[in-house]
Amino acid sequence: MNRRKYIKTIALGTLLPSFSASAFPFGSVGQIKSLEEIQFKSNWHNWPDMKWVGPEYWGNRLQDWRLTNGTVVCNISAENRNLQLLTVQKTDYLSPLTVSVDINLMNKNISPADEGCLGMRLGCKGPFEDYRSAAVFGKGLNIGLNPSGTLQVADQTFETNLKQIANNYKLVAEFRPSENKYQLKVLILDAVTDQLIHAQENIAIDATSVVGNFALLSDLKTAKSHVSQPSAAFSNWSIAADNLVSNNDQLYGPICFAQYTLHGNKLKLTAQLAPIEEIDGHSVILQFKEQGIWKNRKNTKLEHIGRAVNFVIEDWNANTDIPYRILVEIPLKNETHQYTYDGTIAQEPMDKDAVSAAVFSCNFHYGFPDNDVQENVSKLNSDIVLFLGDQFYEGTGGYGAERSGDLDDLCLDYLRKWMMFGWSYRELFRHKPCAIIPDDHDVYHGNVWGESGKKADTSEGHGMLAQDSGGYKMPAEWVNMVQFTQTSHLPDPYDPTPVQQNIGVYYTTWNYGGLSFAILEDRKFKSAPKHVLPPEAKVRNGWIQNKEFDIKQHRNLDAVLLGKRQHNFIDHWTQDWNNSVEMKVVLSQTNFATVATLPKTALNDDVVPSLPIPKKGEYVLGDVPTVDMDSNGWPANERDKAVKAIRKCFAFQIAGDQHLGSFIQYGIDQHGDSGYAFAGPALNNIWPRRFWPEVKSDQHTYENPSYVGNHEDGFGNKISVHAVGNPFNTGIEPAMVHNRATGYGLVTFNKKERTITTACWPRYADPISDKNEQFPGWPITIKQEDNYGRKAVAWLPKIKVAGKLKPVISVFDQNNRLVYSIRMATNTFAPKVFDGGKYTIVIQDVENDKSRTLKNIRAKRVNKKVIEIDLI
Repeated sequence: MNRRKYIKTIALGTLLPSFSASAFPFGSVGQIKSLEEIQFKSNWHNWPDMKWVGPEYWGNRLQDWRLTNGTVVCNISAENRNLQLLTVQKTDYLSPLTVSVDINLMNKNISPADEGCLGMRLGCKGPFEDYRSAAVFGKGLNIGLNPSGTLQVADQTFETNLKQIANNYKLVAEFRPSENKYQLKVLILDAVTDQLIHAQENIAIDATSVVGNFALLSDLKTAKSHVSQPSAAFSNWSIAADNLVSNNDQLYGPICFAQYTLHGNKLKLTAQLAPIEEIDGHSVILQFKEQGIWKNRKNTKLEHIGRAVNFVIEDWNANTDIPYRILVEIPLKNETHQYTYDGTIAQEPMDKDAVSAAVFSCNFHYGFPDNDVQENVSKLNSDIVLFLGDQFYEGTGGYGAERSGDLDDLCLDYLRKWMMFGWSYRELFRHKPCAIIPDDHDVYHGNVWGESGKKADTSEGHGMLAQDSGGYKMPAEWVNMVQFTQTSHLPDPYDPTPVQQNIGVYYTTWNYGGLSFAILEDRKFKSAPKHVLPPEAKVRNGWIQNKEFDIKQHRNLDAVLLGKRQHNFIDHWTQDWNNSVEMKVVLSQTNFATVATLPKTALNDDVVPSLPIPKKGEYVLGDVPTVDMDSNGWPANERDKAVKAIRKCFAFQIAGDQHLGSFIQYGIDQHGDSGYAFAGPALNNIWPRRFWPEVKSDQHTYENPSYVGNHEDGFGNKISVHAVGNPFNTGIEPAMVHNRATGYGLVTFNKKERTITTACWPRYADPISDKNEQFPGWPITIKQEDNYGRKAVAWLPKIKVAGKLKPVISVFDQNNRLVYSIRMATNTFAPKVFDGGKYTIVIQDVENDKSRTLKNIRAKRVNKKVIEIDLI
């Protein structure tokens, strides 16, 4: 008999803040159901086989849990593998509770002498009062059978008549209130015949022990040769009580998040999905709401190993906010499920005088799920969101990083960390365009010297020796997978030609809202220091171990930083002012200097996590500038070349990576002769760098720091430091989050005034409060023209353009080399130059394709001449 197919639509809406009342410590306030009785039953028997367990669950780790023949299989025999239920939590109200599950032992090599527990974990709680924190890090009440056949309940064990763990058993836990505690009865039944194997009654359980998440547990410590074998299959999971919280807003997947950019009339949107690719007949649809109706625009299926789908709309031309929706349709055995994820394609802020960009980088899991960041940053309502590298670290979520073995398992290992990133921050870019660029930790490196995509030497492992060899440690296909998930929504690459190993590139221009961003790849082409420095430098992980070796004497190395291809791109970008671009910005993984110090005795920065955190207002003595060749301060000659290139269009730079918020101005021949750069602070700081140079510090205060001023970094690069967000003891818990100078930035570009204002907040600060809680020195406002701070030697005649046009003015020297290019802020501009002689001035009305060229214009120390130009 044919069964009727039902369609069930589930909206994956905005995650709301966790409800803090004690009755609902793990629920969200959206769509909460608190019923007289809630009965949860797993539905796996209706799902097809796949490498995912469904949107109600979170697997620790993702690659360790999959659906096979209607059961959930833990695909490994290892410690602390658990499958968390996201949509149901237990409150602290005492009432009867019953939890049961069928367990089929799959690893027949498990010995009675092994350790561990196969069963369930109740009352899972994480570091923060949030179901996501509990899902990833939840510890709780373990109930199940040990390999020896004994029953484990928390730290207690009870003998049964089993000599070893049963092959097929049903585990039933029944909790009955008794005064302020529970009395627990545990039943072990034969899963096939329902025959009782063992009953253990009257186990006293503290009431708080079951408050929180529910999970299945496979926690085994066995012989190394048996670890790779599946441990057990779970089925028929059931939870019944009259005081549970149920919330479908807490589903995660099959659509996890999405990010987009708009460049010209091309919209690119990447949707991150869960591993549903094996489901026959599934579809992934991009919809837009037009006149109140959702209309399909693109229809595809999931095929990419990164479980991401990239949509491209070539003819986007909207002058208002347009809602979008990702719709995923999954045919099950008993019904068809539809899941939706909603967002907004924001109206491009072309007409806004001020366009702002929120700046983030360096995100470990210390504050996961980072509700405070989402809550505070949402108050700023930025126009653009920027994540500039290290969206996670290898250790994010626990369990370390999987670096070898099956390629798809490596992809799933990455995907769990990437999904955690989206779980924390997707609300920041659900309705805003977002640029994301991966850095070294995103590809499982401490440092990357990419050497044009070569393969690193991993013959002695994946550690520092491999990194020092240059290139990428992970498989090229995996690296491309990472780049696709994080960057496929960026505008098309300037030159898409792959580098070695067929690794793709993404450096590009993004024009949006009157701003033009040059998105660079700092690491991909860079030389490995060990290959270009003399052997006596004794390079280890990019650090010189020979204290007698003076890196400043090796400034003009034959080494690569950005590489010829990216310099060709920058040269083109500096003169491209199409799309009504008024101001230019460089986005990079790190800045072109090393704004950090270390104790004099340190040979590298391994000591950084253990350095004491000073009191507020204390000046740390005994530090010297670092020579960290992971930074773009090295190689110094190539750093100068890059700084010279970007200052030609008065570009401001925004970077990540440093873990230390800083605002500096570059110098080449003199301090302050180039542009400004803002490196944002870390979101979650695993490496709390600091800047305590040797200065006269007796007048130092937190509000007026002594380190402000002109300095040279460890490579001899000139930098003028205007602000640094050093770590200090805030007295705010958790200290691991708040004592390490964590936070975020906001850069506001005023196109009318041609100013750039940078703000920098600690995580704990309310950005819209009356009192300024920003890091010391911020906010800072500069003018666009300050980004070429070189002093004028002479002046060309003032250019005055008829009408209200704001054309682009470009100055070329006698050898036809660009001196600089800038869009005029008004109809007059007095061009400065840095040598005498004659110049060519080109004035362009880019929008109407009209221009005037003035040749052989002589520069004078004082120039009162005015040249009037009519481009109409």
